[in-house]
Amino acid sequence: MTPTNPADIPVIPATMRASVLRAPHQLEIQERAVQHPGPHEVLIRITSVGVCGSDTHYYEHGRIGDFVVEEPLILGHEPAGVIVAVGTDVHDRHVGQRVSLEPGIPQPFSSQTLHGQYNLDPAVRFFATPPVDGVFCEYVTHPAAFSHPVPDALSDDAAALLEPLSVGISAVRAAGVTLGDRVLVTGAGPVGLLAAQCARLAGALDVVVTDTRDDRLDTAESYGATKTFRADNGPSPESPFPGSGYTVLLDASGAEPAILAGMARLAPGGRVVLVGMGADILRLPVPLVQERQLHLTGIFRYANTWDTAIRMVEQGHVDLDSLVTSRHGLDDVASALTAGTRPGALKAVVNP
Repeated sequence: MTPTNPADIPVIPATMRASVLRAPHQLEIQERAVQHPGPHEVLIRITSVGVCGSDTHYYEHGRIGDFVVEEPLILGHEPAGVIVAVGTDVHDRHVGQRVSLEPGIPQPFSSQTLHGQYNLDPAVRFFATPPVDGVFCEYVTHPAAFSHPVPDALSDDAAALLEPLSVGISAVRAAGVTLGDRVLVTGAGPVGLLAAQCARLAGALDVVVTDTRDDRLDTAESYGATKTFRADNGPSPESPFPGSGYTVLLDASGAEPAILAGMARLAPGGRVVLVGMGADILRLPVPLVQERQLHLTGIFRYANTWDTAIRMVEQGHVDLDSLVTSRHGLDDVASALTAGTRPGALKAVVNP
């Protein structure tokens, strides 16, 4: 329902502030027009945005693979907010409702969408992927169907971080993790930690997390890890578990050395899911893949994960708020984008 008392209807400004990337290491605050929602859209006042490694990569290098920042771009793709206006054909969302935004908008009738894999639609429009603006700003319009209502039990920050949790869910689903699996997670950043927790919830009895940072390994045990070790000082792949014998490798590092070392620890028939973005080319150990009949795949974002993610957090299975280690305003986005390199840092959020 929509507010009937005029005093309950929010005042929507004509313009808003936005943090805009003009070139690598060059951000500026600009005034942008606040858009009106289309018939099937809602207008959202942004309350929290998680900072992702891809945001930092665009800030540092101006590109990721074939996606190049060729004109001013607003970064940020992990948003939550409050609906302040609804389109004429929106009847299942209302003003004042808190939502988490799924950042990819596919074509509704593409072959991939019709098969339920809308994340693989080649024409998907995704926040902060050039030339599509992101959400380091005060307001955004978004399809109502991809603006997921969240319960009061979730904070604004947790609602924003349903996006990286969705990556973890997608990774575990792709690996087919089930009861009894032994899972190795390489990379203990936010996505690696969430993938580890999802693996435990899916039934893995052993979840071992590796990284080169002790501070992140210390955190991993509270996110489902049954054991940790440093990637540069772990047991030999020839030694018994935890040196070897894993049934699943979830790589959240994107680093070739971590991927290859992890593959060497897999048991015959093991499954590998590449989650992190890093090296463009991977030197594949073909004899290892063939002799152990390994299964290798990647994931591209997620599809149909938000309902599961919301219930996981609401029921207390995942604590997203504990990931947040710094908060920043729009004037401090540059600091937010580089916060991940600081000792003890996990997740920075921007609160416009």
